Amino acid sequence: MKWQHRIEANPDVLAGKPVVKGTRLSVEFLLSLFAEGWTHAQVLENYPSLDGDALQAVFAFSAECLHDEQYFAQTLAA
Repeated sequence: MKWQHRIEANPDVLAGKPVVKGTRLSVEFLLSLFAEGWTHAQVLENYPSLDGDALQAVFAFSAECLHDEQYFAQTLAA
């Protein structure tokens, strides 16, 4: 999946956050819906401007952004 065909960042739309092209639905917002437990079907039903390819692009974009990142576990003090 070439996410570049479906995801764009424009400084005039949502302050330049990555969005699905032709919408004001940010990658961050869509990922937060999944994090809250929404299903693929629920997202598509509630946002009819999206299709399955758009959601796949959201995940492909996110995976590429995280590919070279390093994360370290931190323990929280009790």
